[in-house]
Amino acid sequence: MTNDIIAKYGDARLPRYTSYPTAPKFSNEIDAADYAGWIRGIGAGTTSLYLHIPFCRSMCWYCGCHTTITEKDQPILDYLDVLKREIEMAAGTSASPLDVREIHFGGGTPTIIEPQEFVGLMSLLRRNYQIHDEANISVEIDPRTLAPDMAAALGEGGVTRASLGVQSFDPIVQKAINRIQSEETTAATVEALRRNGIGGINFDLIYGLPHQTVASCQDTVRAAIAMRPDRFAVFGYAHIPSFKKHQRLIDENALPDAQARHEQAEAIAADLVAAGYRRIGLDHFALPEDELAIAAENGALRRNFQGYTTDNCDALLGFGASAIGRLADGYVQNEVPPGSYARKVAAGELPTAKGYRLTREDRLRANVIERLMCDFGADIPAIAAAHGFSPDVLVGQNQPLLDMAEDGLISFENGMIRLDGAYRFLVRTVAATFDSYLADSQRTFSKAA
Repeated sequence: MTNDIIAKYGDARLPRYTSYPTAPKFSNEIDAADYAGWIRGIGAGTTSLYLHIPFCRSMCWYCGCHTTITEKDQPILDYLDVLKREIEMAAGTSASPLDVREIHFGGGTPTIIEPQEFVGLMSLLRRNYQIHDEANISVEIDPRTLAPDMAAALGEGGVTRASLGVQSFDPIVQKAINRIQSEETTAATVEALRRNGIGGINFDLIYGLPHQTVASCQDTVRAAIAMRPDRFAVFGYAHIPSFKKHQRLIDENALPDAQARHEQAEAIAADLVAAGYRRIGLDHFALPEDELAIAAENGALRRNFQGYTTDNCDALLGFGASAIGRLADGYVQNEVPPGSYARKVAAGELPTAKGYRLTREDRLRANVIERLMCDFGADIPAIAAAHGFSPDVLVGQNQPLLDMAEDGLISFENGMIRLDGAYRFLVRTVAATFDSYLADSQRTFSKAA
């Protein structure tokens, strides 16, 4: 039956549901004035900060991020000047210093900046925001470019967690995706981070890449396990060359089909579980003592633009070109082209390009989708009641959900949805039945399996 289920549902292209509604629903009806009002509304709530550094030294052909390739430092320095101004502008918009509990540096390659620039950025944040003494500060790292002085700067800046891109150690796969990275380089980076007091280590792995096999996936994950990171994120490669043109450099004939992708994902998961990692949500794994594993066990796991998280802050402010924020009223996204972003900031404006104002029903559906993505189940009557709705709003005309129950993909009794354990990899398929906007989207998403 599993093969039949994969054949029926696995090729559907669906959002990863790191937000609801998803980004294609954002529009220019939301502007900088709306965003400023939303920031002022944060008040005494807790806040997360996301800083986007959209630069890399070379392009990885599988990449789905907004990034720019540069061998020169001046464009990066110019960008940082703009980023600092935006940080100050947002702080000045708030009625009082915001209580920050989470900071995340993403990209691109955030550690492409000079060590003194990183330390300076952290100092700027501490001057403009009330950074909690025990704030989680995380950064994404390309191990191929992390220098020893940058590792030291991360420690000096108070970084508590680093997420390392690994993807695959198979040299054939690495050549096919234009990312050559040895096990030795990765291990040296882990050692340098730990030596500088950064105890939280995440590894990112990808399956479904060109020329990848179950055996090569297992070789990679076993080598990675030997370095004993606290967490793994294991993503399926999303091949969308119409959206990311550099992906056209990947040989589509070398990509595994839905069944092979599923086998690769399950082989990686089996090795991680055997090594003592707990399976978290759709694509994360963590050691039992890690706070992510504890949150999952307690029903406190959350999901945001960085994936699965323990971040339960009331608001997220996104800084930098293309960065997305989430506030109580809705979502905002900055201008994507760095030039457009810089021009708005230079004019003294928050660089909002578009956004979305949440409705009561949006919040209801977002809650259901988040619980499904985090817990593989949802109590529909309880969630509906908490938002002041009848369950019929969610399930009354939801024929796709009933079809999934008949296929054995889920159980659906007394309003409680549970995914069958064998089909958890299709949780996005179930979540999509509660997405009232999916049919309107013209965007191509990644495959469900």
